[in-house]
Amino acid sequence: MQTTIHVTINGKKRSDTVEPRLLLIHYLRETVGLTGPHIGCETSICGACTVNVDGKAIKSCAMFAVQANGCDVLTIEGLARDGKLDPMQQAFWNEHGLQCGFCTPGMIMTAKQILERNPHPTEAEIRDGLGGNLCRCTGYQHIVNAVKAVAAGKGA
Repeated sequence: MQTTIHVTINGKKRSDTVEPRLLLIHYLRETVGLTGPHIGCETSICGACTVNVDGKAIKSCAMFAVQANGCDVLTIEGLARDGKLDPMQQAFWNEHGLQCGFCTPGMIMTAKQILERNPHPTEAEIRDGLGGNLCRCTGYQHIVNAVKAVAAGKGA
């Protein structure tokens, strides 16, 4: 049985027919063609698939596409505006917050929510907020520095 969903993704309205068991990550990558959110563990441990759904960072491997019906979804592809990186994207670049880049989209989406909830977090609060996202390359310090830079107004 197929279900039609209506979703706004990165500001663009879409209607698609999907299997009810299709995960949001697979919908975004395979149906919509957005490959920024990455498939890592598919068990909601790594955070590489993190996107924003109605203002909340969620792991898209733990949500069905049908659950996003009527929602606004923002992916890493939707952050840059008019050819200019989002301040968090720019801070990751400036602070060397990425190496292989696999975790980066999820880290950025999570980092943005950290600052939306607390514009001036401590380093401990940043580390705690990033706790659901795994990075195997950076050692996290440069990622934390990027979040601190945006909090200090130095992201752009």
